[in-house]
Parts: sequence; C-alpha cells; structure tokens
Amino acid sequence: MDPEAVANFLSEQRENAPEDLQQSFLTIEDYWDRKLWHQLTDVLVEYFNTPDSASQRLPLFRRFILSFSEKINQLKFVSLGLQAATQCSDDQERLSFLTDLTTKVNKPASQDAYVYALVAASDVKLRLLDLAGARKDLDTAESILDGFDSVETEVHASFYRTNAGYYQAKAEFGSYYKNALLYLACIDLKTLTLEDAQSRAYDLSIAALISDSIYNFGELLLHPILDSLNTPEHSWLRDLLFAFNRGDLNAYNVLEDNISKAPLLDEHKTFLWQKISLAALTEAVFRRPPHDRAMTFQTVSQETKVQPHEIEILIMKALSLGLLKGSIDQVAEVARINWVQPKVLDMKQIDNMRLRLKDWDSSVNQLGNWIEGVGKDVWAA
Repeated sequence: MDPEAVANFLSEQRENAPEDLQQSFLTIEDYWDRKLWHQLTDVLVEYFNTPDSASQRLPLFRRFILSFSEKINQLKFVSLGLQAATQCSDDQERLSFLTDLTTKVNKPASQDAYVYALVAASDVKLRLLDLAGARKDLDTAESILDGFDSVETEVHASFYRTNAGYYQAKAEFGSYYKNALLYLACIDLKTLTLEDAQSRAYDLSIAALISDSIYNFGELLLHPILDSLNTPEHSWLRDLLFAFNRGDLNAYNVLEDNISKAPLLDEHKTFLWQKISLAALTEAVFRRPPHDRAMTFQTVSQETKVQPHEIEILIMKALSLGLLKGSIDQVAEVARINWVQPKVLDMKQIDNMRLRLKDWDSSVNQLGNWIEGVGKDVWAA
C-alpha cells in the first residue's frame, strides 16, 4: 500500500474518531512508518477492543490491516478480523467476510488461526440454521485441535462454546453439557456478565436434568457458575439439582410445581420421575454399609416410592447404566449390590459417612478386643 495513501487514510480515520481516541492513530501511523509490526498489532488490538472504535473496525481492517497481514501474528490478525466482523450488516455478509478470512490464514504455519476463524464461521452458520455446514467446520477444527500439543485457550474456548451451541440446537443434551463445561474451564468467569452467567448456568442445569446419559452432576454442583442461580427467580432449579444428587424424593415433591416454569423440564416430566427414582435407589444403597446391601424388592419400593411390580425394571436400569453393580434374585425378589457409583456429597451425606466410619471403627475395636480375649494363651506363648 502506498505510504502516502496510508497516511491520508489514517488521517481521515483520526478525524472521524472520538477525541479521546485520536492519539491512537498517531501511534498507529508512527509504528506503520517504522515497520514495528508487533507494536502496531498490539495497538490495533487495544483500539479494536474499545467500544467507541466499532464504526471504524471494518474500514481499518479492509483498507489498512490486510495490507500487512502477512507480517503480523496470525492469531491476532484473526482476532482483529473477528472484531471487524461484528460490524457487518447481517449474518450473510459476516459469513462471507469470515470465509475469506478463513481462506487467508489456512496455511501450515497458522493452523491455530485457521481453526479460530473456522469456528467463528461455523458459529454464524449456526445462526443461519446451516447445522450441517457448521458440523462439517467443527469436525475439521476438532481434528486439527487434536493434533496440537498446545494452543491458546481462546481458541479452545471458541471451539467448545460453538460446539456446545451446535449440540444445544440439535437437542443433544449430554454433549451440550460436556462442551459447555469445557468452555467454562477455558475462560475467566469474571469476564461473563451476570445475565450471561445465569443463562449458561440455567441451560447447563436443564441439560443435566433431562439428559439420559448424565446421572452424576458433581462437576456442575461444584462449579462456581451455579452460584449465579441463587436468586428468587432461579433458586428452585439449583435446589432441584441438589435434590436429584441426593435422591431426595421429598424435596422433589416440594419443588415439582416449579417444573412447569421450564418448558423442556415440563416436556420430560415422566423421565424426571424415573431419574429421581434411580437417584433415590442409588442413595438408598449408598447409605447402607457394604455388608448390608442385599435389599428386598419391598425395601427398594419403600425407599424409592416405585410400585413393587416396577422394582425389577428399576434395578435393571440402574445396572445397565452403570450406576450400580450386583445381581438380582428374581425368585427371592432380592437385589444384591456390591458397588455404587461415586458422587459429590452434601453435608448431610458426609455426616452419614462420618457415622458409618464411627460404626466401622467401633466394630474393628470390638473385633480386636475379642481376638485379644480368646487368644491370650497364644500371645503369651
């Protein structure tokens, strides 16, 4: 690009910029003249991150940044492009812009930037309801990411956020739950607004409850984003998650009237009852010491409030899902359980474990005293 044309363009942009940002253009022009590409990139990134720069991002990118794009860090180049893309008039224009950007950085030395741009393009395709096109791009991005030893967290965060969005659009709640949590692991939660944090916590909670592949909410229950639901409007959903985690049928009955507030939960009401029944079963097994886990169908019915003729199906479901391990005696109507899936414990469950440990300690002491009593002659010898 002709230096005089650059100077004129930057002068024009400086005059159009807010007064408090005009000094940035003098710095930009100075770094351009001196070919200090790294410093120039950092100033541009800082300028683009300023809300008042919005109207100037596209012209700066198209008429200035593209002229030296090969000389700067390609990941930062894509970041500038993504900021500029926010100013496109609609998603169709934005997709065209991002497709060109993706093609430009698709080189062996800049595959991280390529993935970053490709995922951004797939995000726009999701908004345009081109789910097949978005999936194709995301699969390409995932295969490249799997080959990296390391990559910037912003690239992974972008991938997991968009991948979660795809699975949410497809109503694949288990995959959405996994990718949404991975996205949160890649970002600083302080960067989320309260509204965004509540929205993500709400969607994660709904997905955890209605997914037919998630029966352990431990990672979500321990995640600080769940604290954003501690509001009068959403606290019932947080309480419902904890009720499911401890298999608390009484708490579920108290909170059940709130389910109609969430259409997806209301649609899956029958499944939710089956899921809380499984949770009640695993909790009933967990509360028992390992030597006392042979449970009659009648006992299971009392613990889970499930009809006696449905108990065998309930236990078989728990065994098939890997929530329990053991066997069923159909003739004697007894379930012998030798393992229960570990899960996050609340304070009441921890106290129950404390009492069990005290009982175990007492039993060991009694056994030790008995051995000492009957084996005195042996010890003396």
